[in-house]
Amino acid sequence: MSGDDTPLGTPVGTGTPAPDPTAAPDGPATLGPVDGSPTGDGAGEEERRTVRVVLVDDHRMFRTGVQAEIGVTERTGVEVVGEAADVDQAITVITATRPEVVLLDVHLPGGGGVEVLRRSMTQMADPERPVRFLALSVSDAAEDVIGVIRGGARGYVTKTITGKDLVDAIFRVSDGDAVFSPRLAGFVLDAFASTDAPPVDEDLDRLTQREREVLRLIARGYAYKEIAKQLFISVKTVESHVSAVLRKLQLSNRHELTRWAAARRLV
Repeated sequence: MSGDDTPLGTPVGTGTPAPDPTAAPDGPATLGPVDGSPTGDGAGEEERRTVRVVLVDDHRMFRTGVQAEIGVTERTGVEVVGEAADVDQAITVITATRPEVVLLDVHLPGGGGVEVLRRSMTQMADPERPVRFLALSVSDAAEDVIGVIRGGARGYVTKTITGKDLVDAIFRVSDGDAVFSPRLAGFVLDAFASTDAPPVDEDLDRLTQREREVLRLIARGYAYKEIAKQLFISVKTVESHVSAVLRKLQLSNRHELTRWAAARRLV
């Protein structure tokens, strides 16, 4: 990655140093008190604080990119102690390593991020060593944000976040703060200001998590190649997902699909 404006998930191997986690935060919005950056000005090496992190994402290339960006512990203060690609692996690794923060993708094989949260309630509730979760997802859909926050996650940031801001978010979440990408904070405030539960959409429930991701990107006008790059899958896989979505929703083409998604405010 190069430059503070470069999003996570870009190819690894440029040799660019990891970002300075002591820089002032200019990315994620924070709800709650701020205890500062991982290292204070002039702090000695013996005073450096380290946060232990587990990466949960079903795309190996993305995990590799995040590891390269934030996992240089002597520079960032973040120690990546484990990785997982699905729900069962996540529970195994979290139980074995007891990290302070889990970076959690929303859409995972085996039930998604919400299932990981459900099965991690004991670790989250531990008064001595609580495991805290920060969602890191390509999705910026309101239902995804609200779902994982209701499940117990302390924050939600999208994969366009820079490495510097992600390190800052990790330390804030480990301190108990709630951290969100700016536009996502409004979803949470609106959701918890209302006592009404969102209605169940039976048509949408027919789709898998991955099919929902593809649906939203198609509805936003992305080309198949752009979707493949965004989701780290092949163009052929994108085509298969689109065909499945059209079949399940009984739609004929992407124009009908776009109208369907817009009517449900999924775009």
